[in-house]
Amino acid sequence: MASKKAAQGKAQRPEPAEPAAVSLWERLDRPAPAPRAALTPQKIAAAAVRLADTEGIDAVTMRRLATELGVAPMAAYRYVSGKGDLLDLMTDAVYADLKLPDDVTHWRAVMRASALRTREIVLRHPWLIQISSPQALRALTPNRMAVAERALSSLDGLGLDVDAMMAVVGTVNSYVHGAVSAECAQYCLMKEQGWTTPDDVRLALAPQMQYLMGTGRYPTYLRYLHEATRKDDPQWRFETGLDSVLDGIAARLDI
Repeated sequence: MASKKAAQGKAQRPEPAEPAAVSLWERLDRPAPAPRAALTPQKIAAAAVRLADTEGIDAVTMRRLATELGVAPMAAYRYVSGKGDLLDLMTDAVYADLKLPDDVTHWRAVMRASALRTREIVLRHPWLIQISSPQALRALTPNRMAVAERALSSLDGLGLDVDAMMAVVGTVNSYVHGAVSAECAQYCLMKEQGWTTPDDVRLALAPQMQYLMGTGRYPTYLRYLHEATRKDDPQWRFETGLDSVLDGIAARLDI
């Protein structure tokens, strides 16, 4: 009887709770059990970024990465658990280039420099735009957090509460993401169609544009087509829009 009760008590004990998920960054911060110079998170990220830059993000698979690194297919899994972790590692690697000089401290200078640098980085690594929509919510990486921290800290002490500070940072980021996404989309379309210059784009779209302008419904756009002198100056267009956003923030918040 006693043994039966003991067995019942044992059966009724709750199952041990599953361990909490450990983030990629916490795992990488832990000291390695043994030095393995052949493969490091930095080497994995660098190889994956090179592959994405040259062949596109779809070419980046764990198997292809192992081939590029000259290791066994399962070797990278010591550091990353799958494609999601790999994308995070790649994102963190390229955002390391966004570090600003220490003497840039005024909020507007920080926001402007960060925006311009982000544009440069994304144009160099356009796959960032492809993964940004689903990945942005999960890609909390050390270097991305450092960028956010630098932006927020530049607003600290200006009389804003933390909600307003985050709204400012988010507004600038939204402008940068939208503007650079549109620019990357145009370059992607040009590459797909074999167009090499803006004139090629205009020539290809000429039939549609001529018909639409001929309807007389878009007189201001027609004026733009005839009078604009900076159609092919995306840098100027980006900076003008950015300065307009920053002017609006400064006026609205009196900072």
